[in-house]
Amino acid sequence: MKRVPPMLPALLALFTVTACAAESVPAPVPAVPAAATAAPVAPTPSATADAPVAAAKAAAPVRKIKLRIADITPMGEKVEKVGVGFPIIVTFDRDVKDRHKADVEALLEVQADKPVEGAWRWVSDRKVIYRTKTYWKPHQKVLFTARLSELPGNTGAKDVTRRFAVGTSNVSVVDTRKHVMKVYRDGKLARKIPISAGSGGLVRNGVDVYLTTSGVHLTMGKKAVETMTSSWMGVTDPKDPLYYKLEIPWAVRISDSGEYVHQSAGDYHFLGRSNQSHGCVRATPAGAKWFYTISQRGDVVKITGTKRKLEWNNGWSYWQLNWTQWKKGSAL
Repeated sequence: MKRVPPMLPALLALFTVTACAAESVPAPVPAVPAAATAAPVAPTPSATADAPVAAAKAAAPVRKIKLRIADITPMGEKVEKVGVGFPIIVTFDRDVKDRHKADVEALLEVQADKPVEGAWRWVSDRKVIYRTKTYWKPHQKVLFTARLSELPGNTGAKDVTRRFAVGTSNVSVVDTRKHVMKVYRDGKLARKIPISAGSGGLVRNGVDVYLTTSGVHLTMGKKAVETMTSSWMGVTDPKDPLYYKLEIPWAVRISDSGEYVHQSAGDYHFLGRSNQSHGCVRATPAGAKWFYTISQRGDVVKITGTKRKLEWNNGWSYWQLNWTQWKKGSAL
């Protein structure tokens, strides 16, 4: 198993929501807790009553680190196949102090059938994320192992493993200026879909939230029908001209700020011609349904042509950081 190179702690950035937000912002589909039944950490024996007092005082206290994994994303090979951009997101059941992060990270290993270089990045005291330098190779298995039983003072914990199945390489390129989305499957152009992206024109806190964000997105989940409303911007009065509440078919989520690739709610004459959405990528009914059908979590959606840049921590947008920047988030 290959361990990752050293990096520095990560910093989190803030992002502004996009107008195409769902009524309730769902988190990515959670993985089955990997260590919910882990055994409690065994206590460290203390000095016995008949041991010399001087020896007991001289002995250095053993520092205990009690740690388990609360969640792993994505789910295992028997539940889903993932795209070539997918991250491994590990969430612990408690905070890991800075002085212990290197010890913990050193026990997290990733082994792929078709190896590529990868690295961990801490995004909080409880969450660490693994990303590869280049996209995963499609049609393979990837094994994640956390050897937490080897953590000092954590001998009561169980080691955790999860095997992921990487599916077809789906890489979509959205050109907001030419109003088209090209979808490549395993490197070959599979379909061109006429689209309409964000129109722009609504500025909040210095950000035009009606613009689609340009950058490398990853698909995070999908719904056959998603309820989208204007409540994200405080508009809940149906009499307000900015109010909307729509049931949108074939919605594939690509950011935390509410961007989706979805079927256009009417206005089909704009598709392939102009940008008229609130920030999402609208597609034809046939194109949106097809895209929904093939989508796996972790598929790549590259969007170009707008002045609004995608933030690296807006959803699973970790590919917005270059490799040098990403590696600075390690504790090793």
